[in-house]
This record gives sequence, structure tokens and C-alpha cells, in this order.
Amino acid sequence: MYFTDRGIEELAARRGDEEISFTWLADRLVEFVDLNPDFEVPVERLATWLARLDDDD
Repeated sequence: MYFTDRGIEELAARRGDEEISFTWLADRLVEFVDLNPDFEVPVERLATWLARLDDDD
């Protein structure tokens, strides 16, 4: 198990029944990077990956 799995599991347990918009998620990611600028690159990579999930390679 990766360390991040615990955070992902907590997220699913606490918020798994909620519905959110991608606008809300994008706003939270921006807020997170504003508070934690060292995480800008990983957050950008995650956002790009999510945005391109349906792209044909």
C-alpha cells in the first residue's frame, strides 16, 4: 500500500456519497496549490491526467 492510499481511502469514506462539480474540484486544487506551492507540479500533472482521460492515444 502506498502512503497516498490512506488519504484516498479517507476521502472516499468521508465524501464518497457527495456529488461535486469539476469546477469545485478545480477551485480546491487551486486553493491547495496556493497554500502548498511545492505541490504545484504534482497537482498540475494530476489535473492534466484527469482532463485527458478520454483522449485517444
